[in-house]
Amino acid sequence: MAAIMDNVEEIRNRVILGEFGVKNVHTTDFPGNYPGYDDTWDMEKFQKNFRIDVVHLDENSMEFDMVGIDAAIANAFRRILLAEVPTMAIEKVFMYNNTSIVQDEVLAHRLGLIPIKADPRLFEYRNTGEETSEEEGSEIDTIQMQLKIKCSINPRASKDSSDPRELYLNHMVYSRDIKWVPIGNQADVFADSSIGPVHEDILIAQLRPGQELDIIMHCVKGTGKDHAKFSPVATASYRLLPEITLLELVEGEKAKRLKCCFSRGVIDLEEIHGRKVAKVVNSRLDTCSREVLRHDDLKNLVKIGRVRDHFIFTVESTGILAPDVLVTEAVKVLMRKCQRFLSELDSTGME
Repeated sequence: MAAIMDNVEEIRNRVILGEFGVKNVHTTDFPGNYPGYDDTWDMEKFQKNFRIDVVHLDENSMEFDMVGIDAAIANAFRRILLAEVPTMAIEKVFMYNNTSIVQDEVLAHRLGLIPIKADPRLFEYRNTGEETSEEEGSEIDTIQMQLKIKCSINPRASKDSSDPRELYLNHMVYSRDIKWVPIGNQADVFADSSIGPVHEDILIAQLRPGQELDIIMHCVKGTGKDHAKFSPVATASYRLLPEITLLELVEGEKAKRLKCCFSRGVIDLEEIHGRKVAKVVNSRLDTCSREVLRHDDLKNLVKIGRVRDHFIFTVESTGILAPDVLVTEAVKVLMRKCQRFLSELDSTGME
């Protein structure tokens, strides 16, 4: 009976990686599916089991564990990070002069993909119901940027030089050449903010003497589901926590080969009575390559699985907002979605 219960627990809580397939991939812990298990939703139980552990955090990336939730919620959170957390990006490009070899459409597209350092929480969505022109757009919904640069011959260049960096001035147009032009009272409101491109070394175009760019750009608030340029993350992904279990004592030459079958740091060798014995040190580092299953004498000595409700999230910001801020904003979006759904249910019930 105990063996049967252990098997049920494995089916409910573990994804098993086998030699020819993956087992227990579907969630099965719903009410009535397992006799003797109460799988009805319970808020207190959820609050007790759910937790978030921050593993790594810096200015551009974040890794954290989200434990005690279903894959559907974890994936919804990932999709919100990608497509529903708003940012500011270049939407309108007004070309007054472009004598470079880059076509207007291509140049406008390149400009639109440059991340703009501006807090979207301080701006409103722009009204798209009306025809827009250059003069429209206010300080609460638009950021105006300007790119005005002209290439010329460097009079101090050596006559024998063939290096464009020495022969010409302003022949490389970078994102640092984009300047913020405040609208209305923005200069006072954002006096302590440095609005502009996140990175200053993004190459936009190359010019030659006589060629110039004179461009006005309007940045508006938007989300990634409208266009990828509004996505605040370079990547947002998750994986299940690996679980490596040794079924038997592995020692000697087998232990050395077993260690080589996993990512560095997963398996280590310790000396016991003069023999090298394999032990699991850190399953988290494993990439679940299943290399060990290629060895007939090793594949039955280890079980490779993943914890079903333990998600390892990796969030890499584009630099517009800090990764921890992005996670917080994604939680707020998810909460609003849930509240909207409950409101719709209430309104339907009243009808």
